[in-house]
Amino acid sequence: MLHRLLTLFSHPLTRNKLSILNYHQVLESPDPMRPWEPDRVKFDWQMALLRRHFQPLSLIEALDRLEADTLPDHAICVTLDDGYLNNLEVGVPILKRHQIPATVFVASGFSNGENMWNDRILELFANLKNERINLEAIGLAKPELGNIATRRSLANYTITQLKYLPIAERVQTVNTLYHANGNIPEQRKMMRPEEISQLAAAGVEIGGHTHHHPILKGMSPQEQHQEIQQNKMLLEQWTGKPVVGFAYPNGRFGKDMDGASLAVVRQLGFRYAVSTDAGYTHKASNPHNLSRFTPWDNQPLRFHARLISNLVSRLAARN
Repeated sequence: MLHRLLTLFSHPLTRNKLSILNYHQVLESPDPMRPWEPDRVKFDWQMALLRRHFQPLSLIEALDRLEADTLPDHAICVTLDDGYLNNLEVGVPILKRHQIPATVFVASGFSNGENMWNDRILELFANLKNERINLEAIGLAKPELGNIATRRSLANYTITQLKYLPIAERVQTVNTLYHANGNIPEQRKMMRPEEISQLAAAGVEIGGHTHHHPILKGMSPQEQHQEIQQNKMLLEQWTGKPVVGFAYPNGRFGKDMDGASLAVVRQLGFRYAVSTDAGYTHKASNPHNLSRFTPWDNQPLRFHARLISNLVSRLAARN
């Protein structure tokens, strides 16, 4: 009943407004190192709620209908970033069951079996059996690991320290941390080209996300162009389909990308691009700087309410 009332009373607030949700992984089971990522059970009830109380559309259809003034009330799109294997293995069956279209933005440089650098850090802290970890590479000597909360906190601190380094330096530092702590084995998390092709064949739109997942603002326009062009070319080669959408890595305007990044994306022929700045999309939104947000709530009613509140927030109104 409360869900029905939320849907009913929010109708005037949702007209000509599009919400774009931003996910990354869909885990087989909960991971205490990644409490922000939904597992199979959580993602399933979230998609069921979207199907029952909203109008899920593909991003392309939603943008077409927004431009034509035919966007339905409660229009919503689902996107996932980076190109995780669990998007295909766990996420797609759930999306199909609830008939939810989706877009997956793939960072192509991790399609050769290498995990993304931030996941490598999380796995190092999660799986290291020692009581202490050698973090001399980031100036922290050898702190105690302790319980899972301490491990997660130290891992997130390490990720923060490395996030804005140049690509080569970031990768080298992660490799140094692994070498200093015994080179623990890693399990592949990212899709290979054939799996990306399989995802596209299942009806999921594949979008660009750069090749190496750098922070674009720290690069010259020429370097950005090369990163994004290589990504687009490879994804089109693997899927046999045009890549018309793009997601900025990290994705906050002014901090992670800027006007130069938007210009490069336009020059390369992308129809649209999405950020991670919260808010909604309307007809006057810049198509190469569309807002996205993620409601992290663990309870359906709060999840539903936050979806509605995104459409009336001050931040959303400035989009």
